[in-house]
Amino acid sequence: MLQGKSTDGSGSRFTPLVVLELVSDTKEEAIAWLLGRIRDQQQDGGSELLVEQLGPGVGDQEKDNPNIFLVGASWQRLLSGAEDLGLFKEFNDGSMRAFTCANKHNFKDFNGDGDGFLSMAECQFIIKHELDTLRAKDETHIPGYTQAKLYPGKSIIRRLQTKGILIQVFPLHEKEELKRLSFSWYQKVKLSFQPIDAIRHYYGEGQALYFGFLEYFTFALVPMALIGVPYYLFDWEDYDKYVIFAVFNLIWCTVILELWKRHSASLAYHWGTLCRKKAFEEPRPGFHGVLGFNPVTGREEPIYPNAKRQLRIYLVSLPFVLLCLYLSLYVMMIYFQMEGWALTLHDEDPTFWTGILLFIPSIIYAVVIEIMNLIYRYAAEFLTAWENHRLESSFQNHLVLKVLVFNFFNCFASLFYIAFVMQDMVLLRQSLATLLITSQILNQFMEAFLPYWLQRRRNKKMIRKVQKKRTLEDKELPLEEQVRLEADMSTYLGTFDDYLEQFLLFGYVSLFSCVYPLAAVLVVLNNITEVYSDAFKMCRVFKRPFSEPAASIGVWQLAFEAMSVIAVVTNCALIGMSPQAKAYFPESELQLILWTVAIEHGLLAFKFILTFLIPDVPKHIQIQLARLEFVSLEALKKKRQFHGGKCWRPRSSVKLCSEDERKTYRYYRLHPNKPKTVDSSVYL
Repeated sequence: MLQGKSTDGSGSRFTPLVVLELVSDTKEEAIAWLLGRIRDQQQDGGSELLVEQLGPGVGDQEKDNPNIFLVGASWQRLLSGAEDLGLFKEFNDGSMRAFTCANKHNFKDFNGDGDGFLSMAECQFIIKHELDTLRAKDETHIPGYTQAKLYPGKSIIRRLQTKGILIQVFPLHEKEELKRLSFSWYQKVKLSFQPIDAIRHYYGEGQALYFGFLEYFTFALVPMALIGVPYYLFDWEDYDKYVIFAVFNLIWCTVILELWKRHSASLAYHWGTLCRKKAFEEPRPGFHGVLGFNPVTGREEPIYPNAKRQLRIYLVSLPFVLLCLYLSLYVMMIYFQMEGWALTLHDEDPTFWTGILLFIPSIIYAVVIEIMNLIYRYAAEFLTAWENHRLESSFQNHLVLKVLVFNFFNCFASLFYIAFVMQDMVLLRQSLATLLITSQILNQFMEAFLPYWLQRRRNKKMIRKVQKKRTLEDKELPLEEQVRLEADMSTYLGTFDDYLEQFLLFGYVSLFSCVYPLAAVLVVLNNITEVYSDAFKMCRVFKRPFSEPAASIGVWQLAFEAMSVIAVVTNCALIGMSPQAKAYFPESELQLILWTVAIEHGLLAFKFILTFLIPDVPKHIQIQLARLEFVSLEALKKKRQFHGGKCWRPRSSVKLCSEDERKTYRYYRLHPNKPKTVDSSVYL
């Protein structure tokens, strides 16, 4: 919540956008060297950014960390950074094109010097990129830290992070813009769409796509909820009606995922990330290995054998995951023993309290599932880091795979066991409802209420400290204290857990719709509260995250599609096991199985046909992308024509030269005393 301007060492006033916090006992020579490299001109290997040290706070100043620095940039530097990153902005003709400073006045909303042309999230992303690409030149180590080795081309910020010298880098909030966003987002209860464009403008495309998906998924669940309510209330057991509901569910799963891809493509094109080229990925901060040579970048960097990484994955990580799955299975069997004990007590003495006791094992099991998921998450992160993946994308893919496999097994194994081994549909409905409701309550408590309570304690402590020195009429903190308050906030860890929660809810809805049609209603109610709780914690609880340019929800799209395929198999199997279905084949169980498999294959074929028939990108956007590619090729042809494609001088008649003639001309330019056999005066 930014309060004003700052002045760097040269006297230039700038708006601080990003905060660098070093450890309190950082060596002075290291600080001076780092600030110098940040301020140096780009041609000298610096970032050409503006930086100043944060002033002292109020109250117990001796306890405050003095090594907090504010980083900003001139507006021209930000525009050149936008060109270097290839940010796409809206052109005057309505198309999305890569921004260039030479063509800046042809972009929509670029007025005057371009002040306000870039969003604050884009400006902070540019500064983060410039800091991340700040590289060592001829330094062998960080000044004052001989153990912090450097080599030409090594990222300075990453080395500071891995050695524990740099505590954190985070973007600052902008108070007025955050107030407007909070008011339109969560401070008033309303039945309307979220301000997705405002979220993207403040937090970036990655966050906006998550909240767009959350909103889309919630609205897509409404038809399922409306159809599921009468099935639940009137307890319709008619086979034909359940078949219709199951088929609708399976078509619904496919259609909403395909339409989401089209919707996300529209959003990404409107935001300029759909056609943006992916930036070259640098090694992760935690990546280590023997110093070697990267043939792509031409720089020295750590090299780690892929064979060694694969051995770690298959000989350590995979057995560990299998062991965790076995422990999950063991806990599940304990749950069934508790369930059997509760049923025995209720059958012997059916009272109100024994009826309540029937739900206790499921509630305990739901809590244990959440605890096991949390513990396994930390173990999976440790193992994935130990595997030493070079790229952040590879690290995330392996982490997502580990977590998805365990969470799917841990959350749904008991339901599959009840459905297909015990074949107890009443217990399946009860267990599904208990697991779903309990997990939603726990998630809301852990994600919203607990962080909010902790943050309120921090805020009150900071306000009391400031009020010792001065009276705040409106309780607005000065810049120094506001920066220190944000520095103490919890760090937002990304959308991983949020997508994982929606993935599991999608599984509860799609896998067992025949047995518990009310699941969609519960998920709709959960997601409505999820929108407000997630918005609240983004604005009030966590530090502001850096913008993450994204064109889709990435690997999570594949995860949801895989879940929809599993849903086809599960629902068909449940229908085939129903008494109504068995009545059609009273004499041959083999025929029932064959018909069930045939229907399941037919539905899968229909699902993939729908996937093929519905384009991922809308037609008008395909035309715009093709037009952009055509304009780019035409511009490239003109550039080549004016720079490299001409081989004649304007003063003479036009004479296009062949490759042999160009070689001859170059030869005579190098050997002017040789007799000429062609008229080279007309050639360039």
